[in-house]
Amino acid sequence: METIQNLLRQVAGMQWSDYLDIFLVALLIYLLLPMIKTTGTIRVVRVVVVLLLITALTEALKLYTTHFLLSQVLQVGLLALIVLFQPELRRMLDHLGSMRFQKLFGIHRDEQVMIPVITQTVAACEAMSRERVGALIVFERESPMDEFMRTGTMLDAQVSEQLIRNIFFVKAPLHDGAMIVRDGRIAAAGCVLPLSSSDRLSADLGTRHRAGVGMSEVSDAVVVIVSEETGAISVAVGGMLKRHLAPQTLERLLRNELIVDEEKEKAKTLRLRLHKKEKGGDGDEE
Repeated sequence: METIQNLLRQVAGMQWSDYLDIFLVALLIYLLLPMIKTTGTIRVVRVVVVLLLITALTEALKLYTTHFLLSQVLQVGLLALIVLFQPELRRMLDHLGSMRFQKLFGIHRDEQVMIPVITQTVAACEAMSRERVGALIVFERESPMDEFMRTGTMLDAQVSEQLIRNIFFVKAPLHDGAMIVRDGRIAAAGCVLPLSSSDRLSADLGTRHRAGVGMSEVSDAVVVIVSEETGAISVAVGGMLKRHLAPQTLERLLRNELIVDEEKEKAKTLRLRLHKKEKGGDGDEE
């Protein structure tokens, strides 16, 4: 009871600067959380967390020598982490620097914008699959693609079946790289993507498929791949590759991944609230 009274007194004595401080910290956490979803950043977080836990454990167990050594490692470890994980840290800074206000305040892509984009993409992939033309199309979501866009040619073009097929035409200058779609428009083409080193991928997959999976491993992007050898259409999401997709399946998958269904989101939120309420009710009865 005394603790609650002390807490209430502290809240009553807070000034506007304290509320602003809390808001800024919450905003910073909100911005950083999406970045720790990427594979590279998870490595950084794991290393830091493991070191902190081991250091705290050695102090609790009074292992003075080990604790002293780990404390020294932590003092110089920050500089070592900056050097060791420089690409991941740079990607985090790029994410903050390129954060757009519509994402910051939860404004999603308009469904009326993305539907024709998906329709044109599916039509282009169906034609390229039939003609055995290789393609690699990246749909940006929350993770920014600026770092990879800089490796190609910057564009700002409307998505259309004809333009996609022209970009990936065998003799076109940009056909070997990836095309990146941002906010319903073609933002760049001829881009170089990171290759996946996963040993779970089939040995018959080439560079284009490994680049698509690699991109989905380091970001939340949705990557569409058309095989030049077989014409098969595949989609990589979250490091997983779905192969041999029919055009209808491709369209349905892209709609599910790229269009935010507000009704589904509201229903999901309501289910979670009801679930928590039921658990709370069970606890009260016990």
